[in-house]
Amino acid sequence: MHILILGAAAGGGFPQWNCACSTCAAFWRGEPGVTARTQSSIAVSADGVQWAVFNASPDLREQIIARKQMHPRPERGLRDSPISSVILTNGDLDHVAGLLSLREKHPLGLYMTGEIANVLDANPVFSALDPAFVVRERIALDAPFEPVSGITVRLFAVPGKVPLYMEGDTVDTQLVGEQTVGAEIMGGGKRAMYIPGCAAVPDDLKARIGGADLLMFDGTLWTDDEMQREGVGQKTGARMGHMSVSGANGTMATFAQTDIARRVLVHLNNTNPLLLPDSAERAGAESARWEVAYDGMEIFV
Repeated sequence: MHILILGAAAGGGFPQWNCACSTCAAFWRGEPGVTARTQSSIAVSADGVQWAVFNASPDLREQIIARKQMHPRPERGLRDSPISSVILTNGDLDHVAGLLSLREKHPLGLYMTGEIANVLDANPVFSALDPAFVVRERIALDAPFEPVSGITVRLFAVPGKVPLYMEGDTVDTQLVGEQTVGAEIMGGGKRAMYIPGCAAVPDDLKARIGGADLLMFDGTLWTDDEMQREGVGQKTGARMGHMSVSGANGTMATFAQTDIARRVLVHLNNTNPLLLPDSAERAGAESARWEVAYDGMEIFV
């Protein structure tokens, strides 16, 4: 499998356009090694020719331009794209807004759970995707499907919540169902797990991840109160439906004894000190065998 990180940041990207928190300020100052990241998305291929995109970031057009693997090939026609399908892991804006950049009547398979499909169906703006070209496929949890030749995917439930724009007065951040899913991606006898949003890792989920050749996991915040301490928000990571990377119940501790060949943190919030290459937090994550994703990162499994 060939995996390409199209976007490594959480919603808003890095730097966030209106933010001067300590990490964003380091970018605005032009500090060495502090690089911009677009919003969360990956692409997967078995042959390097046809690609399945996981989550359609609002930055998708920019991501396509930046990565030659995503470019049209004139020898195949005036209208062409190597993107043959899109898989959604939730209905958050940073994962669905980019669908509107794919409205130019290009044939695509659009795969998602029934609950995520309901989110799109309820919003008439997504009718811009001509159903004669973009076929919406409702996928049952744990049902295998092939979004691109040579790649098999299973979607599975992980704890999370409904998208921000669907929240009511009471928010359950530990919903387990079709609202938030991970993707088990298989090809060439290898197995990768893509989980860009996750509120907790119960024992059954940890067991499922165990033995993976690659885990790309939610790295939104380093600490739960990070946004509060930076003075840029009142919500904790838990309130947003995300685990923290650090701490006794964080991602690094949770998977410390789990058999995973390679582990990569994706979906990084603009406040996360992991974005700073010389930070103590980056050194701590790397010493625990975690890599920090960046736009254009290529992984061969």
